[in-house]
Amino acid sequence: MLLLRPTPPASMKIARQFLAVGPILKSGHSAANRRGCLRCFSGVGNAALGKKYRAVVVGAGPAGTAVVGNLLEQKQAPILWVDDEFHGGRLDNNTKVKRFVSYAEGVSPFREIFKETPEPNAYSHLKSLEQENTCYIAQAADLCVMLTKGLDQSKGVYKQLGRVSDASLSETSGWTVRLNPSGDKNAGPTEVSSDIMVLCTGAAPSSGPLPVSDIQEIGLDPALKPSLLQTIIPSDSPITVAVIGASHSAILVLRNLYNLGRSTHPQLRIKWFTRHPLRYAEERDGWILRDNTGLKGDVAIWAKENLEEDRLPASDVSRYLEKVPTTRDKEEAVYKEHLPACTHVVQAIGFTRNEIPALKRQGKELEIKYDNTAGGFEDKDGKKVKGLYAAGIAWPERVVDPEGNVEYAVGLAKFMNYLKRVVPNWNAN
Repeated sequence: MLLLRPTPPASMKIARQFLAVGPILKSGHSAANRRGCLRCFSGVGNAALGKKYRAVVVGAGPAGTAVVGNLLEQKQAPILWVDDEFHGGRLDNNTKVKRFVSYAEGVSPFREIFKETPEPNAYSHLKSLEQENTCYIAQAADLCVMLTKGLDQSKGVYKQLGRVSDASLSETSGWTVRLNPSGDKNAGPTEVSSDIMVLCTGAAPSSGPLPVSDIQEIGLDPALKPSLLQTIIPSDSPITVAVIGASHSAILVLRNLYNLGRSTHPQLRIKWFTRHPLRYAEERDGWILRDNTGLKGDVAIWAKENLEEDRLPASDVSRYLEKVPTTRDKEEAVYKEHLPACTHVVQAIGFTRNEIPALKRQGKELEIKYDNTAGGFEDKDGKKVKGLYAAGIAWPERVVDPEGNVEYAVGLAKFMNYLKRVVPNWNAN
């Protein structure tokens, strides 16, 4: 279990790449566009003051959506669903189509939405694709938006645009949850009561300190989106981008930069800093080695053909990319030597949990430990925290493969499988 205080975010290294659809879209939204987006989600409004809910779900990414679906499957309604955007959250960019379909078909409330929605729709489109291939992130995003829209008041789901600032647990009356609504400038803080609260608060790309100051950092999310990346990097002057990391996301960034270098940005060069050889997911007899941390799909193929020690020198990629091996002990010295020659840097070094609401029990600050086998929490003394649960990229299931390797299961289908196992046991006691 992991002990954490409610206020500071805790770091978590996750090699699988999730692409933030919401934040990327937000950067280009006008006020009018945002209002139009809010109108598309039926049921988004102000939480009823004093209303008692069976559950409050904090976060509307893929895990939050799956939590709502599983709670409805278990007849746990009404549900108050709180998010500041309802845009679909951070989506896996390394998944076969069939995994998205498996997620979509995981619970009956989702399947009902597909039956109610005229075709063609996001689900029918995914079903029409080659199931063993990966798909564009926008296609998966359309699916999540479709599900978010369909989980409405007719199914016992009440959406609230805003954030949960804090929550207090009473041993006798459950959770009192304080909301800060957004989208209505006249709406003040609101308190609601709930039997249980589920944190699906997500994570954001980590960024560590570097021993240089005159360097421009490019966020991981825009670096993973070629259309944004090409607008950030000048095309008419010499540019050297440092990429730190060797995860799936790091390799995607390298490929994006290489594609810019050989096309619209001929003066672009790359320095790739990596601590270890590339690691690949490997099919075994009925299971996958490095299922959550290894390179997969077309990214794995590209890496094997262009980045391995015996392939890079002869690859066209070597015209643009220099590999800079490093180790944890020598990293700072290597950075001091090489980073001054770089104009930009992308850090693909994992994810950090987003801040969670301030939590109290009986008026006292609550420190919590996540149980990543059952989805619940204990306090610092090992006592169960009643009615508090979590899931998603910030709160993944701990899994052990047949060879004894420990990983954390991150991916839409994995979230769904985990929740189908644990949600039937979630209660207020």
